[in-house]
Amino acid sequence: MVGIFTVIAFAGAYYLRYHGIENSQVALACQAGAGTWFCDTLRLVTSLFRHSGFGWSALVAAALNLIHPSLVLFTFALVTTALGLTLYNAGLCGFAAAILMLSFARRGPETI
Repeated sequence: MVGIFTVIAFAGAYYLRYHGIENSQVALACQAGAGTWFCDTLRLVTSLFRHSGFGWSALVAAALNLIHPSLVLFTFALVTTALGLTLYNAGLCGFAAAILMLSFARRGPETI
């Protein structure tokens, strides 16, 4: 399930980046006032990556997963890391990816 969510998030971010944000025709149409759902989505995504929303959410989720491992936290951190790496938040999301890798190095529970 984690892989499926991550692939879907990466594919969506890739589509938004290369068919929306970097496509000059779509960007100009949205700036001209086209009120479609795609333009609204582009505005939201652009606002999130301008304020490092993907990076900070990935970093917080990865740190919480390092402190208290959880499949839900790991999935959220991995999905937001994939989104952020694709959508221009590489610095914070790269750090979050490193923290996620460190979470695999935890010791297992001790048994008696």
